[in-house]
Amino acid sequence: MIAPLVAVVPMATGADVAFWMLAPIMLLGGIAVVLARKAVHAALSLAVVMISLAVQYAALDAPFLFAVQIIVYTGAILMLFLFVVMLVGVDVKDSTVETIKGQRGWAAVAAVGLAVLLLVAIGNVTTEPAGLAAANSEFGGNIQGLANLIFHRYVFTFELTAGLLIVAAVGAMVLAHRERTSKKLTQRDMVLERMQRYAKDGVHPGPLPTPGVYARHNSVDVPALLPDGTYAENSVSATLRVRGQVLDADGLELPTQETLKAITDDEESK
Repeated sequence: MIAPLVAVVPMATGADVAFWMLAPIMLLGGIAVVLARKAVHAALSLAVVMISLAVQYAALDAPFLFAVQIIVYTGAILMLFLFVVMLVGVDVKDSTVETIKGQRGWAAVAAVGLAVLLLVAIGNVTTEPAGLAAANSEFGGNIQGLANLIFHRYVFTFELTAGLLIVAAVGAMVLAHRERTSKKLTQRDMVLERMQRYAKDGVHPGPLPTPGVYARHNSVDVPALLPDGTYAENSVSATLRVRGQVLDADGLELPTQETLKAITDDEESK
Protein backbone atom coordinates (compact mmCIF):
# COMPACT_ATOMS: atom_id res chain seq x y z
CA MET A 1 0.00 0.00 0.00
CA ILE A 2 1.43 3.33 -1.02
CA ALA A 3 1.28 6.03 1.63
CA PRO A 4 -0.27 9.28 0.43
CA LEU A 5 2.10 12.11 -0.20
CA VAL A 6 1.38 15.04 2.08
CA ALA A 7 2.97 18.40 1.38
CA VAL A 8 4.52 19.81 4.50
CA VAL A 9 3.75 23.50 4.77
CA PRO A 10 5.90 25.30 7.34
CA MET A 11 3.82 27.15 9.88
CA ALA A 12 4.63 30.76 10.65
CA THR A 13 5.78 31.33 14.20
CA GLY A 14 5.00 34.31 16.41
CA ALA A 15 8.48 35.67 15.82
CA ASP A 16 7.92 35.56 12.04
CA VAL A 17 4.61 37.40 12.31
CA ALA A 18 6.09 40.03 14.63
CA PHE A 19 9.05 40.55 12.31
CA TRP A 20 7.04 41.03 9.10
CA MET A 21 4.55 43.30 10.87
CA LEU A 22 7.10 45.50 12.64
CA ALA A 23 9.93 45.50 10.10
CA PRO A 24 8.24 48.09 7.81
CA ILE A 25 7.42 50.26 10.83
CA MET A 26 11.01 50.09 12.07
CA LEU A 27 12.31 50.88 8.59
CA LEU A 28 10.06 53.92 8.23
CA GLY A 29 10.97 55.04 11.76
CA GLY A 30 14.69 54.78 10.99
CA ILE A 31 14.26 56.82 7.80
CA ALA A 32 12.27 59.42 9.75
CA VAL A 33 15.09 59.70 12.32
CA VAL A 34 17.49 60.73 9.56
CA LEU A 35 15.16 62.86 7.46
CA ALA A 36 13.09 64.60 10.16
CA ARG A 37 13.67 68.34 10.20
CA LYS A 38 12.87 68.76 13.88
CA ALA A 39 14.86 67.04 16.61
CA VAL A 40 11.72 66.19 18.60
CA HIS A 41 10.21 64.36 15.63
CA ALA A 42 13.47 62.45 15.14
CA ALA A 43 13.51 61.42 18.82
CA LEU A 44 9.89 60.25 18.67
CA SER A 45 10.66 58.22 15.54
CA LEU A 46 13.58 56.64 17.37
CA ALA A 47 11.21 55.75 20.21
CA VAL A 48 8.98 53.90 17.71
CA VAL A 49 12.00 51.92 16.49
CA MET A 50 13.07 51.01 20.04
CA ILE A 51 9.60 49.91 21.11
CA SER A 52 9.26 47.77 17.97
CA LEU A 53 12.64 46.23 18.72
CA ALA A 54 11.47 45.39 22.25
CA VAL A 55 8.46 43.56 20.80
CA GLN A 56 10.85 41.60 18.60
CA TYR A 57 12.78 40.52 21.70
CA ALA A 58 9.56 39.40 23.37
CA ALA A 59 8.61 37.35 20.30
CA LEU A 60 12.02 35.63 20.39
CA ASP A 61 11.49 34.51 24.02
CA ALA A 62 13.98 37.01 25.44
CA PRO A 63 12.02 38.65 28.30
CA PHE A 64 15.11 40.16 29.92
CA LEU A 65 16.13 42.03 26.77
CA PHE A 66 12.50 43.06 26.27
CA ALA A 67 12.33 44.62 29.76
CA VAL A 68 15.74 46.29 29.42
CA GLN A 69 14.83 47.73 26.02
CA ILE A 70 11.62 49.24 27.37
CA ILE A 71 12.75 50.39 30.82
CA VAL A 72 16.35 51.44 30.23
CA TYR A 73 16.69 52.51 26.62
CA THR A 74 13.20 53.69 25.72
CA GLY A 75 11.91 54.75 29.13
CA ALA A 76 15.05 56.33 30.59
CA ILE A 77 17.75 57.22 28.07
CA LEU A 78 15.58 58.18 25.11
CA MET A 79 13.00 60.09 27.17
CA LEU A 80 15.82 61.98 28.92
CA PHE A 81 17.24 62.87 25.50
CA LEU A 82 13.80 64.01 24.35
CA PHE A 83 13.31 66.21 27.42
CA VAL A 84 16.77 67.76 26.96
CA VAL A 85 15.97 68.55 23.32
CA MET A 86 12.69 70.17 24.34
CA LEU A 87 14.37 72.21 27.09
CA VAL A 88 17.29 73.37 24.95
CA GLY A 89 14.93 74.49 22.21
CA VAL A 90 13.61 72.93 19.05
CA ASP A 91 13.78 76.14 17.04
CA VAL A 92 17.57 76.43 17.25
CA LYS A 93 19.06 76.02 13.77
CA ASP A 94 22.26 74.01 13.48
CA SER A 95 25.14 75.32 11.44
CA THR A 96 25.49 73.70 8.01
CA VAL A 97 29.09 74.81 7.51
CA GLU A 98 31.46 71.83 7.22
CA THR A 99 34.26 72.03 9.75
CA ILE A 100 35.97 68.83 8.51
CA LYS A 101 36.79 68.64 4.81
CA GLY A 102 35.69 65.50 3.01
CA GLN A 103 33.40 64.27 5.77
CA ARG A 104 30.45 63.85 3.40
CA GLY A 105 32.41 61.53 1.14
CA TRP A 106 33.62 59.38 4.02
CA ALA A 107 30.09 59.37 5.45
CA ALA A 108 28.75 58.08 2.12
CA VAL A 109 31.37 55.31 2.05
CA ALA A 110 30.49 54.36 5.64
CA ALA A 111 26.78 54.33 4.77
CA VAL A 112 27.36 51.98 1.84
CA GLY A 113 29.49 49.69 4.02
CA LEU A 114 26.81 49.65 6.72
CA ALA A 115 24.13 48.85 4.12
CA VAL A 116 26.18 45.90 2.80
CA LEU A 117 26.75 44.66 6.36
CA LEU A 118 23.04 44.83 7.15
CA LEU A 119 22.13 43.01 3.94
CA VAL A 120 24.59 40.22 4.70
CA ALA A 121 23.41 39.96 8.29
CA ILE A 122 19.72 39.90 7.34
CA GLY A 123 20.42 37.32 4.64
CA ASN A 124 21.92 34.95 7.23
CA VAL A 125 19.10 35.35 9.73
CA THR A 126 17.27 32.15 10.67
CA THR A 127 13.79 31.87 12.11
CA GLU A 128 15.07 30.08 15.20
CA PRO A 129 18.14 31.59 16.95
CA ALA A 130 20.93 29.03 16.98
CA GLY A 131 21.69 27.65 20.43
CA LEU A 132 19.01 29.67 22.24
CA ALA A 133 16.92 26.69 23.27
CA ALA A 134 19.96 24.80 24.60
CA ALA A 135 21.22 27.82 26.52
CA ASN A 136 17.79 28.42 28.08
CA SER A 137 17.29 24.79 29.03
CA GLU A 138 20.67 24.54 30.79
CA PHE A 139 19.68 26.90 33.61
CA GLY A 140 15.90 26.62 33.38
CA GLY A 141 15.20 29.77 31.38
CA ASN A 142 16.56 32.84 29.65
CA ILE A 143 16.56 35.08 32.73
CA GLN A 144 18.15 32.39 34.90
CA GLY A 145 20.91 31.91 32.33
CA LEU A 146 21.66 35.63 32.21
CA ALA A 147 21.68 35.78 36.01
CA ASN A 148 24.19 32.91 36.12
CA LEU A 149 26.49 34.72 33.68
CA ILE A 150 26.25 38.13 35.36
CA PHE A 151 26.34 37.13 39.02
CA HIS A 152 28.45 33.96 38.81
CA ARG A 153 30.82 33.66 35.87
CA TYR A 154 31.38 37.38 35.27
CA VAL A 155 30.58 38.73 38.72
CA PHE A 156 33.95 40.48 39.18
CA THR A 157 33.69 42.15 35.76
CA PHE A 158 30.16 43.24 36.61
CA GLU A 159 31.23 44.72 39.94
CA LEU A 160 34.22 46.49 38.38
CA THR A 161 31.95 48.01 35.75
CA ALA A 162 29.53 49.19 38.44
CA GLY A 163 32.43 50.73 40.39
CA LEU A 164 33.69 52.46 37.24
CA LEU A 165 30.28 54.00 36.63
CA ILE A 166 30.08 55.23 40.23
CA VAL A 167 33.56 56.77 39.98
CA ALA A 168 32.56 58.46 36.70
CA ALA A 169 29.41 59.90 38.30
CA VAL A 170 31.34 61.20 41.33
CA GLY A 171 34.05 62.62 39.06
CA ALA A 172 31.44 64.45 36.98
CA MET A 173 29.97 66.00 40.13
CA VAL A 174 33.43 67.02 41.37
CA LEU A 175 34.34 68.62 38.04
CA ALA A 176 31.00 70.42 37.82
CA HIS A 177 31.18 71.65 41.41
CA ARG A 178 31.81 75.33 41.97
CA GLU A 179 32.51 77.16 45.16
CA ARG A 180 29.78 79.45 46.39
CA THR A 181 30.87 83.08 46.02
CA SER A 182 28.11 84.48 48.20
CA LYS A 183 26.29 83.47 51.33
CA LYS A 184 23.33 81.18 50.85
CA LEU A 185 20.16 83.13 51.51
CA THR A 186 17.67 81.72 53.98
CA GLN A 187 13.94 82.19 53.70
CA ARG A 188 14.12 85.00 56.25
CA ASP A 189 16.83 86.77 54.23
CA MET A 190 14.79 86.52 51.02
CA VAL A 191 11.68 87.95 52.75
CA LEU A 192 13.69 90.88 54.15
CA GLU A 193 15.22 91.52 50.73
CA ARG A 194 11.79 91.57 49.09
CA MET A 195 10.41 93.97 51.67
CA GLN A 196 13.43 96.26 51.29
CA ARG A 197 12.99 96.38 47.51
CA TYR A 198 9.30 97.10 48.03
CA ALA A 199 10.06 99.97 50.43
CA LYS A 200 12.84 101.41 48.25
CA ASP A 201 11.72 100.83 44.62
CA GLY A 202 8.09 99.81 45.01
CA VAL A 203 8.68 96.30 43.65
CA HIS A 204 5.74 94.05 44.52
CA PRO A 205 6.86 91.54 47.19
CA GLY A 206 4.49 88.83 46.00
CA PRO A 207 5.13 86.14 43.38
CA LEU A 208 5.29 86.94 39.70
CA PRO A 209 2.10 86.62 37.65
CA THR A 210 1.53 83.22 36.10
CA PRO A 211 2.02 82.98 32.31
CA GLY A 212 -1.16 82.39 30.37
CA VAL A 213 -3.50 84.22 32.75
CA TYR A 214 -6.56 85.48 30.82
CA ALA A 215 -5.07 83.75 27.77
CA ARG A 216 -6.25 80.75 25.81
CA HIS A 217 -3.84 78.32 27.46
CA ASN A 218 -1.46 78.25 30.38
CA SER A 219 1.93 78.22 28.67
CA VAL A 220 5.29 79.79 29.41
CA ASP A 221 5.34 81.44 25.97
CA VAL A 222 1.98 83.17 26.54
CA PRO A 223 2.37 86.26 28.75
CA ALA A 224 -0.28 87.25 31.24
CA LEU A 225 -2.82 89.90 30.28
CA LEU A 226 -3.71 92.76 32.59
CA PRO A 227 -7.36 93.85 32.99
CA ASP A 228 -6.91 96.54 30.32
CA GLY A 229 -5.69 93.98 27.77
CA THR A 230 -1.99 94.90 27.93
CA TYR A 231 0.82 92.52 28.75
CA ALA A 232 2.31 92.01 32.20
CA GLU A 233 6.04 92.12 31.43
CA ASN A 234 6.89 90.35 34.69
CA SER A 235 5.14 87.22 33.41
CA VAL A 236 7.53 86.84 30.47
CA SER A 237 10.07 84.08 31.11
CA ALA A 238 13.62 85.32 31.60
CA THR A 239 14.84 82.41 29.46
CA LEU A 240 12.94 83.76 26.45
CA ARG A 241 14.54 87.17 26.93
CA VAL A 242 18.05 85.68 27.18
CA ARG A 243 17.56 83.68 23.99
CA GLY A 244 16.39 86.77 22.16
CA GLN A 245 12.89 85.47 21.59
CA VAL A 246 11.43 88.49 23.38
CA LEU A 247 13.24 91.83 23.21
CA ASP A 248 10.57 94.13 24.60
CA ALA A 249 6.85 94.36 25.13
CA ASP A 250 6.29 95.47 21.52
CA GLY A 251 7.92 92.29 20.27
CA LEU A 252 5.25 90.11 21.85
CA GLU A 253 2.37 88.82 19.81
CA LEU A 254 -0.67 90.98 20.45
CA PRO A 255 -3.79 89.29 21.83
CA THR A 256 -6.40 88.41 19.27
CA GLN A 257 -9.69 90.24 19.11
CA GLU A 258 -11.51 86.98 19.78
CA THR A 259 -9.73 86.56 23.11
CA LEU A 260 -10.43 90.12 24.23
CA LYS A 261 -14.04 89.83 23.09
CA ALA A 262 -14.44 86.57 25.01
CA ILE A 263 -13.04 88.22 28.16
CA THR A 264 -15.38 91.19 27.75
CA ASP A 265 -18.43 88.99 27.16
CA ASP A 266 -17.56 86.88 30.19
CA GLU A 267 -17.23 89.95 32.42
CA GLU A 268 -20.53 91.37 31.14
CA SER A 269 -22.31 88.08 31.75
CA LYS A 270 -21.14 88.11 35.37
